[in-house]
Amino acid sequence: MPGTERTAATERFGAFVDVLTERDGLAEDHKAKLLELKERLSGKDAAIVYASMEVYDREENDLKGGGGLGVLAGDTRRVYEELGIPEVVLTPFYTEESHQTLEDFRQVERLDSTDPNRIYQNLGSVAIGTANDSRVHLDVFGRDLGSTRILTVTEPNFGELYPGGNSGNHRLYQEIALGFGGYKALKRENIEPVFTQLNEAPTVFLSIAHIDDLVTQGASLADALETVQAQTLFTNHTLVPAVEGEFGWAQFEYFVMPNIESQEVKDWIAALFDEQKRLRLSLLAAEVSGVQSGVSKLHAEVADYYHADGRRVEFQAVTNGISQKWIHPGIYEAFRDKGVLDEFGLPTANHEAAIGTFDIATIRELKQAAKDEMNRILAGREDQYGQPIHIPDTAIAFDFKRRFASYKRPDMPFTQPDVLARILAEHDGYFLLTGKPHPNDDGMKHELHRILQLVDSHPVLRDRVHYVVDYDEEVGRALALGADAALNLPVVGEEACGTSWMKDIANFKILISTPDGGVADVLPIECLEVSGDEREMTYIRMQEAADIVRDDARYVAEVKRELSSYLETISGTRMAVDYLDLFALCALAEKRA
Repeated sequence: MPGTERTAATERFGAFVDVLTERDGLAEDHKAKLLELKERLSGKDAAIVYASMEVYDREENDLKGGGGLGVLAGDTRRVYEELGIPEVVLTPFYTEESHQTLEDFRQVERLDSTDPNRIYQNLGSVAIGTANDSRVHLDVFGRDLGSTRILTVTEPNFGELYPGGNSGNHRLYQEIALGFGGYKALKRENIEPVFTQLNEAPTVFLSIAHIDDLVTQGASLADALETVQAQTLFTNHTLVPAVEGEFGWAQFEYFVMPNIESQEVKDWIAALFDEQKRLRLSLLAAEVSGVQSGVSKLHAEVADYYHADGRRVEFQAVTNGISQKWIHPGIYEAFRDKGVLDEFGLPTANHEAAIGTFDIATIRELKQAAKDEMNRILAGREDQYGQPIHIPDTAIAFDFKRRFASYKRPDMPFTQPDVLARILAEHDGYFLLTGKPHPNDDGMKHELHRILQLVDSHPVLRDRVHYVVDYDEEVGRALALGADAALNLPVVGEEACGTSWMKDIANFKILISTPDGGVADVLPIECLEVSGDEREMTYIRMQEAADIVRDDARYVAEVKRELSSYLETISGTRMAVDYLDLFALCALAEKRA
């Protein structure tokens, strides 16, 4: 980063930390550690290193992710840049990206080649090893963005994101490439990791490389572990360990061990394998990190993971947040002008009162501008019939926009097609469905085909249900801005957080949701709750949402209720504050309230 830009970013970060230290009730030792963190991050090459197997930031940084984990990584970097926080995002650059097309309502995958040279600077190469190849060369590319930097590793045969199964060989190869290759890239670029955040367990080899380096330089294994643990946060997004990938000893011997110099480190890892000679990377991540975080309050409470010695992992709760990218510019400007958000994007002390000053005319005007933006984007996309999409200004648009996974239940609104058709017809409603099944999820690909056939066979739904093909961040943002009501229907206990619902509330939408994930940060939940007979209740809530949107008094009241209840949860700046607190206090023994 050029000197002038770095100075401006450092000053903004310093001002932000100064504001944080003035919070009511902040302990003196906490304040001192935040100021110490500010000082440590002011070094020329110092940064928070954020490692993630995916970053979803295709529009701005040519990185196409697969879902919420990647969106979160992109948003975290964006928020850090806005706040002037020095950060290096370490991620693979995949040489192919997956796109969806439909043939006879069936999903077909298309892989497009990608090229990091389009916007990234080539920084040379590093080498990793496998049992058969003593040196596999990885190209290193970088891009500076304000106080942040993206550092990627890749090679021509790297392939697409999430190839094959969770426990496959190529998946493990990509993970060790990021970990061991990424560690060498950080050293090559003289980056000093003040703290390292492992965004899910597959990034753990970054910390293994660090431990091995310290032991090779003469540190004891115990001291190396303590050093790495003191500066490492493991952020988990997976509620159930059983759904994770796990690897066998033979895979580790082939891919992992050739990259570790210390026999002591190899023996330590070997001892973590179970009786079936299998190892889950989450166990390894828990061992190398001094603090672990879940991505919502509920997730932190119920995630069931254990250390090697049998202790349950105590997760801190840092609920995901969103950056201002997902909020219509006019709405975000109104939040700032009315004193809902401060100069850093943080909810003000009196934000609830400020939200109360919004009148229906302002909300309707801003919402219409957001709808216009949605229609502009949808005009360039295709539905299941290959046609562009336009939602009339007078219509009510419902949306379901998220990864097409069984626990998110995209099928729920279609269990009684005649009831759905009646609601849409009576309210001049449209249903915008989008989301992509994982290429290996044959069950959900079949379910998508079934739903689209059902829609096609129904005279009302055929005209009023649009499936937006090739779901990506552009489509997600369009629907977040412009639709009137959103459906968020995960099986309770299976959604770690989710952020689509946050984008909905921020854009004056009516949220229909089960009490799961980040929505359950506030209990009882403050939106149109789906519980009891959930299938029946989904239709009841859709009918209610349509009635609310048509009624000025009810609509303004519901928008204010949702915003007042969830604005702090939604805020990406609040998320950054929580992470800075964890970094400053490191292995904090007690959970934050």
